[in-house]
Amino acid sequence: MADIFELFKKISSGEDKKRAPVTHIVAGLGNPGDKYYLTRHNAGFLAMDYISQKYGAKIDRVKYKSLCGEATVGGVSVLLMKPQTFMNNSGEAIAEAANFYKIPPENIIIICDDVNLDVARLRVRRKGSDGGQNGLKSIVNHLGSDAFPRIRIGVGQKPHPDYDLASWVLSEFKAEDKEKLFDCFGRVCDGLEKVIAGDVDGAMQICNSAKN
Repeated sequence: MADIFELFKKISSGEDKKRAPVTHIVAGLGNPGDKYYLTRHNAGFLAMDYISQKYGAKIDRVKYKSLCGEATVGGVSVLLMKPQTFMNNSGEAIAEAANFYKIPPENIIIICDDVNLDVARLRVRRKGSDGGQNGLKSIVNHLGSDAFPRIRIGVGQKPHPDYDLASWVLSEFKAEDKEKLFDCFGRVCDGLEKVIAGDVDGAMQICNSAKN
């Protein structure tokens, strides 16, 4: 017979509660490996680390070619993802998870870097082209749709037009830029909650007009 005191402990600690079915995917894009951790291309991964801490989740389960976790965001059960396919193949992971959970594109929120925005500037879009971001390009190709919301995080423009783009996005942030970047993650979460609630316009108001 089960120990009644252990049962009470589980109930009071929340261990006995079942999370609601996953209805949304929130994925931050980046490259796996310590050498890439603080690079510009990993702004999405860094944002996911902040999000996981804010909502009390762990992104440590290996599934769908990703590190995954589940969290409740704005009262909604979401799958948190950090694809481990490397940036250019992110769509493989997103499509696999979306197919498993039967999640439509409009309920898939992608967080990624944007080299056309100043560091820590944010842009929320309801849908649209990949804008030259290879991770988004892969997702569009694998989903067969560009109708998914995305939160773009500015990582700064190349210092010179002739500067190699790959070298730029794989370079680390300066110390002062890291501080700006980390400070913007709170607004990323505010925007994310609005998007999940179906209020993309509200997310745009929070993120798109805000200054560093």
